[in-house]
Parts: sequence; C-alpha cells; structure tokens
Amino acid sequence: MRSERVTVTLPAELVAEARDAVSRGSAASLSAYVAEAVQARQDRDRSLATLADLYGGPPPADELDAARRSLRPVPPVAVG
Repeated sequence: MRSERVTVTLPAELVAEARDAVSRGSAASLSAYVAEAVQARQDRDRSLATLADLYGGPPPADELDAARRSLRPVPPVAVG
C-alpha cells in the first residue's frame, strides 16, 4: 500500500501511549501504530455499515452489546 505523509494533531496522552507501545515493541513505529488504529476504525465502521444494511438501520443496542461481549477475548488462565 502506498503511504502518504500527513500532519495530525492528537492529545498528548494518546501520543505518549503510542510512543510507549513503540518502545515496548508493540508497534514498529509511531506511523505504524497510527495506521493500525485508523485501519481498526475503518474496519469497525464497515462492519457497522454491513449490520445496518442487514437490519435496515442501526442494530439494536442490546444486540450490539451482546455481540461485543461474545467477541471480547478471554484472558489466558494462569497455570501454576
């Protein structure tokens, strides 16, 4: 995918967390971190648009909540 340089203004706290993620090795760079966040938002928006098409409008809040709960990853169980 072709990259394009852009300038954005973000809250300092978000930038600090993103830089921490880079220093921990969770992201290759600040740009990669931001690109991943934008991609996740776009994926979410597309998923919600697909659900809206299926429901003929926004899905009911209780069904969205149930789906979010069922899709939430379960933390690993500590062995020992």
